[in-house]
Amino acid sequence: MGRDKSLIKYPESYVVLDIETTGFSADNDEIIELSALRVVDNKVVDEFSELVNPMRYVSPYITNLTGITPQMLQNAEKIPDVLKRFVEFVSDSMIMGHNVNFDIGFIDTKLQKYFNFGFNNDYIDTLKIARKMLPNLKSKKLGMIAQHFNFNTDGMHRGLKDCIVTNMCYQKFLQMHREEQLKQTNALGLKL
Repeated sequence: MGRDKSLIKYPESYVVLDIETTGFSADNDEIIELSALRVVDNKVVDEFSELVNPMRYVSPYITNLTGITPQMLQNAEKIPDVLKRFVEFVSDSMIMGHNVNFDIGFIDTKLQKYFNFGFNNDYIDTLKIARKMLPNLKSKKLGMIAQHFNFNTDGMHRGLKDCIVTNMCYQKFLQMHREEQLKQTNALGLKL
């Protein structure tokens, strides 16, 4: 699995991903939503978002958190079919997500189970970037970072909305990074 492929850099083309699940264990719980945004040259060019029938109980806690009801999942496809399309969408792109090890862990576990191969894309975790860029912000949860930047957080805890918010936060971090580089360059009396 690509857990050792976490990178600290600021790409301009990548795929933001987010999943919703029935719980916190990749081995014992199931994915109920897979979502992603394809970003090329810092512009969103495509999106992927599908509900997944987990073939199991979805707790009221998860329904309350995500807004995804058992009724919404009844006619959704099962994970092997959705995963196949998701992997085609993602391809070999750089992955981005907030606390993305959670998402990658689930996706990797399900790929191993159903297809006997792992999820090995390089990735960037916006949680790591937030720790570096916003050291004084008490909570580094995605919603708290978004609120810090005055971004709209309505509808969060749904895959596609979380992808959108993650991308907005990343774009803000990218802007902050460029401004810091410019300050350092100017302090050294260099020209870009």
